[in-house]
Amino acid sequence: MRKTLHKKPSRRALTGIVAGCVVVAGCVTLPSVAQAALDDGASPERQTSFADAAKEFGVPVQVLMGVSYQESQWEDHDGKYNTSGGYGPMNLTDVTERMVSGGGAGAVGRGDLAALTSDPALHTLTEAAELTGASAERLRGDDRENIRGGAALLASYQKRLTGSTSADPADWYGAVARYSRSTDRKAAQAFADRVFATIGEGASRGVDGGQRVKLAATRAVSPDRGRQLAALKLKASVVADDTECPPTVDCSFLAAAASNGQVAERPGDGVKVDYIVLHDTESSYDSAIKTFQTAGSGDSAHYVVRSSDGAVTQMTPTKDIAFHAGNYWFNMHSIGIEHEGFAAHGASWYPQTQYRTTADLVKYLAAKFDVPLDRQHIIGHDNVPGPQDSYVAGMHWDPGPYWDWRSFMTMVGAPATVRDGKSPEVGDAVTVSPDFGGNEQTVEVCPDDDPTGATTACTERTEPANFLPVRTGPSATAPLFADPAVHPGAGSGSDVIHDWGSTVQAGQQFVVADRDGDWTAIWFSGAKVWFHNPGGANTEPAEGVTVVRSGPDGATLYGSGYPQAAEYPAGRSPSAQKALTVYTFPAGQAYVATAPPAPADDFFSSDDTYVTGAARYYTIQYNHRVVLADAAGVS
Repeated sequence: MRKTLHKKPSRRALTGIVAGCVVVAGCVTLPSVAQAALDDGASPERQTSFADAAKEFGVPVQVLMGVSYQESQWEDHDGKYNTSGGYGPMNLTDVTERMVSGGGAGAVGRGDLAALTSDPALHTLTEAAELTGASAERLRGDDRENIRGGAALLASYQKRLTGSTSADPADWYGAVARYSRSTDRKAAQAFADRVFATIGEGASRGVDGGQRVKLAATRAVSPDRGRQLAALKLKASVVADDTECPPTVDCSFLAAAASNGQVAERPGDGVKVDYIVLHDTESSYDSAIKTFQTAGSGDSAHYVVRSSDGAVTQMTPTKDIAFHAGNYWFNMHSIGIEHEGFAAHGASWYPQTQYRTTADLVKYLAAKFDVPLDRQHIIGHDNVPGPQDSYVAGMHWDPGPYWDWRSFMTMVGAPATVRDGKSPEVGDAVTVSPDFGGNEQTVEVCPDDDPTGATTACTERTEPANFLPVRTGPSATAPLFADPAVHPGAGSGSDVIHDWGSTVQAGQQFVVADRDGDWTAIWFSGAKVWFHNPGGANTEPAEGVTVVRSGPDGATLYGSGYPQAAEYPAGRSPSAQKALTVYTFPAGQAYVATAPPAPADDFFSSDDTYVTGAARYYTIQYNHRVVLADAAGVS
C-alpha cells in the first residue's frame, strides 16, 4: 500500500515544457569521417550509428558526436522527451499542444495553443523526418534513426550557410550554433563552444543499454567563430550591469519581491556562504519568476535556469539572503538555483544545455565565495535538513531522483575519483557513485507527485536514477529502511518517489559499517542499512575526508546552527536552537563531515548584525539529508 507522504507543493504553472522554449523560438590533417570516433574500447551499436549517420549525410563524425554529447550525453532515454520537448541522443524537438495544455495554470482550452507550439524551432523532429524519410515515431523511439535525423539537420544547416558540406570540423561552427535553436548570439555561441571543446578534448562514457561510447580527441580544430556566427544574423545579448553571472551565460536580472528574502552584505558582514543548493521549479520558467516576484509568496531564489536554452534570470543579489531552502540557517549560508523542470518526470529529462549553464554558474559562484566543489557543499534541496523535528518529514525532495549528480559534478570540475574495483572494507569512507544511465530504479509515482497532470493514476516507473535504495538487511527482499521522521514506528519504508528516507544519492559519503557478499552496510540515520554493491560497483573510495565518531554518551544533532539564547545581545530575539529528537547518533557510529566545523551564528537584517556563539557544528551526511552534529559530542 502506498504511504502518503508530504510532497513538494507545485507553484503556479503555465506549462513546464514549452513556455521558455517559445521565448527563443525561431531562435544554430584530420581522421577520416567514418573512423574518427571509433575506438577499441567502445561498444559497436551506438558508436556505429554515429559513424554511419556521419558518413551518410557528410557530417564530420566528431561534430555529430560533439553535438549529441552536449544535447544528451549520447543517452537514448527510451523514447521519452525532456523538459524542452526533445527526444533521443540528438534532442530532436516535437512540442505538441497536449504537452503545453497541462500544468498548474492549465493552458488547456486556450485558443492560442496552436500558435504557441507552431514555431519550427519546436519541431526539429518533423524537419528531420522530412530530410531522412523516417517516420516521426521512429525518430522519437529508435536511437539509430534519431542520430540520422540529427545528422541530416546539421547537414541542412551547413548547406544553407555555405552551400555544401565539408570534411573539416572547423567549417561547421555556424551549423552547430544553429543547432542550439537559440536566437541569442551568446547562447548559441556558448553551445557551439561547448561542442568544440568536447571535440578537442574527447569524451567517453557508459550509456543506457550497457553500451560504451567514445569520442577520440581532435585537437587541431580552430573554427573562425566570428565569421560563422555573423552568418547566422543572431541578436546580440544585452548585458545587464546588475547581474552576477559568468560570461558564458545568457543572464538577465528581475528582482524578486523584497518580502521573499532579506538584504545582507554576505560575506562582508560575517555571514559565510558555504552551500550552493539546486532546486527544480515544479512549474514553467515564467511561472516561477512570477511567483518569486509576488509579495507574500514566501519563495525566492538567487537564480532561475530555463530548460530550453539555459538562459538565466537572476532574482536576488548573491550578497542577500533568498528564501529558497525551507531552513533559514541554510538560507543564510547558501545560494539557491532553480531549474525549470519537474522532480517526478524521469520521462522529462533535464537537457544538457541546462546542466552546462548551471555548471558554469556553480563554478563561478564557488570561486566567488570559496565554496568547495564537492557534494558536501553543492547539494540539492532534498539534502537540506528540517530545522526542527516537526519540519523534517515535510522537507522538499527536488531536484529529485532524475538529476544526474555524477555527470554534473564532473562538469563543475569536482576532484576526480577512480573506482578501484574492490568492495570497501569496514571502517572505510566511501562515495556513493552509481552510473546514472545504467542505474535503473523503480519508484511509484502518483498524481499528487506530478503537477503537470501527465500522471493520472499511481503507477510503478523504472528509470535511470541517481539513488540506491537502502534496506534493513543484505538482501533485495529485505524491507526498505524506514526513516524515523518520515515513517515513525514503521518496520519498512516505501518506494514512493518522494520517500527520500530510504535512499542514498550519488556523491554522498558514508562510513562502511559491515559487509555481506555483494552487499555493503553503512551508518545511516542512526542505524545500519544495506545497499547492493557487487565488487564495489556503486562506490568509490572517499579520499581526504573528515570522519566523526560519537562520544560514549552519543552526539546531539540539529537542523540549524544558532547560538544559545544567552549568547544573543540585549534586545535581540534569539532563534530557537532545538535538537532533533527524531534522530540519534549513538556511540560507536561514524559519519563523514565537512571540515572544519562551523560556528553557531545568526543574522539580523534590520541593521546587518551578525551574532556568533561558542558552539561549533559539523555538517554530516547523516541520511539522504545532512544534519548538524555538535562538535563537543564527537571525535
